[in-house]
Amino acid sequence: MQYRFEMLENEYWWGGTVGSDACPLTAASEYHQDFYHRCSNQTMPLFLSNMGRCIWSDHPFKVDVVNGVFEMEGEEITLETLGSNLREAYQEAQKRHFPCDGRMLPEAFFTTAQYNTWMEFTYYPTQQGVLDFAQGWLDHGYPPGIFIIDEGWHGRYGVWEFDPARFPDPKGMVDKLHEMGFKVLLWVVPYVCADGPDFVRSLRPLKGTDPEMAKNLYLRVKGKENYEDNNVALIHWWNGYSAALNLANPWDAKFLDDKLQHLIKDYGVDGFKFDGGTPHDYHNDNVANGEFDTTMTAHDLNQAWNEFGRRYPYHEYKDTYKGGGKNCIQRLRDKHPTWDGPGINMLIPCALTCGLVGHPFVCPDMVGGGEWSFRFLPGFEMDEELFVRMAQCSAMFPMMQFSWSPWTCLNEENQQAVVEAAKLHQDLANDILELVHESEKTGEPIMRTLEYNDPHKGYAGIVDEFMLGEKLLAAPVVTKGTFERKVVFPDGRWQDADGNVYEGGTAPVLAAPLNKLLWFRKID
Repeated sequence: MQYRFEMLENEYWWGGTVGSDACPLTAASEYHQDFYHRCSNQTMPLFLSNMGRCIWSDHPFKVDVVNGVFEMEGEEITLETLGSNLREAYQEAQKRHFPCDGRMLPEAFFTTAQYNTWMEFTYYPTQQGVLDFAQGWLDHGYPPGIFIIDEGWHGRYGVWEFDPARFPDPKGMVDKLHEMGFKVLLWVVPYVCADGPDFVRSLRPLKGTDPEMAKNLYLRVKGKENYEDNNVALIHWWNGYSAALNLANPWDAKFLDDKLQHLIKDYGVDGFKFDGGTPHDYHNDNVANGEFDTTMTAHDLNQAWNEFGRRYPYHEYKDTYKGGGKNCIQRLRDKHPTWDGPGINMLIPCALTCGLVGHPFVCPDMVGGGEWSFRFLPGFEMDEELFVRMAQCSAMFPMMQFSWSPWTCLNEENQQAVVEAAKLHQDLANDILELVHESEKTGEPIMRTLEYNDPHKGYAGIVDEFMLGEKLLAAPVVTKGTFERKVVFPDGRWQDADGNVYEGGTAPVLAAPLNKLLWFRKID
């Protein structure tokens, strides 16, 4: 069915897909998304406005916003007025459509910075390299925290065992990381290379294993005999073609859980970074040898993948459809090491949208940007100013994550500025944890647009400031060569780190040298 909803005068909208599209949407915006075929990052069939209105469907839809009009195609799309402002609309929409599940999350995600091997090693981490990388953070003044060994620790995709050539003593390595004070997560995708002995064994189990598992593993294709491996669907994803697990199937779920529990019990791993499993990967047009033999939709399969990983307290997801209200660690998609495009300019607007589609526990992308291809561009050098500003911005998120090593790409002065950003995040741990525990129960965003807390004061269009809860205000610099900026203060009195006090309703221009992050605490 076709739907047409006109924006009201001065109406601003948030929602849809987090990805790299900038919310809020206004009458001047042009926005095009097809949630049937493409969901990027955290996605909800939801839009909320500062006028208290809500667009919702229980189903995926296609949406085009042009000239202040939502032109939509889908099933049972509704437009309702749920309150008089953005906060009331969010609270009522959540109550009706994605109630908070109240699940508690490990505090370690929020108290110190996280560290990820991806930008340091991309596809080729080694045991000694990982240990040296971890020690480097400690040696340069960073506190231990969550440590993610990203892609490349394994053999073929779907083996879920350390590559013995590069990781000769994985248990010893994990034990050493624990001694340093880190929690260790491993990168995992729901794909299995359809060659080699591991794939063959999964379909032709050895004596003593359950033969029923072999008959039921993996997504299959229609119209072929159910005989061993000749009907396994091969899907295309960013690293080639593979078989795919269906985590709604108890056989597939047990198969993968057994593999991951082995990593926990035998090596001491604490949890997993769950990647892939995007709705796009599960569309029939992505299958190389036919069509899926399942009544489940691509969105159902993505939801099952996300739900599977929540059984592990230590987890991370990046691509989630209709997962709002299910308390889960979420990370923004990879950003470029640039000032514009999908770079630092998108950190704040994407995170604010993430909270408003029901995901308050949001981690920015890796400081410096996680789009790995830039590292190998001829002549590429990290922009030191960008790196510092991204670290400062990330420090005020519920979580922050590093992957580029500052000591290899920054001068000493800028290295110190980044250390100070990580220290600030640690110093704010009690404030952040208080907000986390509150949000675990209520589902309200932790990072908030000023409009959310202080409605109808003209703040809806501000995308370079944000609030943590109601008492912390952050005004990072996210444009190159900027060393002062206007700071809009909402209702109340606000004190900076130096003790200066500013009145709400004012917008002074304040100095912001490269070593300074502008942030403020509400004092009354």
